[in-house]
Amino acid sequence: MRYVAAYLLAALSGNDKPASKDIKKILESVGIEADDTRMDKVISELAGKNVEEVIATGYGKLASVPAGGAVAVASSAAVGSGGAAAPAAAAAAAVEKEEEKKDDSEGSDDDMGFGLFD
Repeated sequence: MRYVAAYLLAALSGNDKPASKDIKKILESVGIEADDTRMDKVISELAGKNVEEVIATGYGKLASVPAGGAVAVASSAAVGSGGAAAPAAAAAAAVEKEEEKKDDSEGSDDDMGFGLFD
């Protein structure tokens, strides 16, 4: 993961084709010793690809992964689909309102018969 992160940092700095020396420089700046085999693997996999397109494709793939409820799905949909995010956000809001109703039905602290500072 650190090699991918270093590659992305190099690409975001304006370097369209980061080389192993660029990645090695970034990793060594934070005290990480670079492994040439892993670094070459990352460079070969991302060679000739637009970093923004790779990230957008990754968001699309992550949107289909179940990640713990409607809120996570709404967040993924908002990032990946743009205009279709409004219905997903409405669904997430409905889930949150249902949870709030459940919390209110449990009772309030006023029924306990004493105050915090009595």
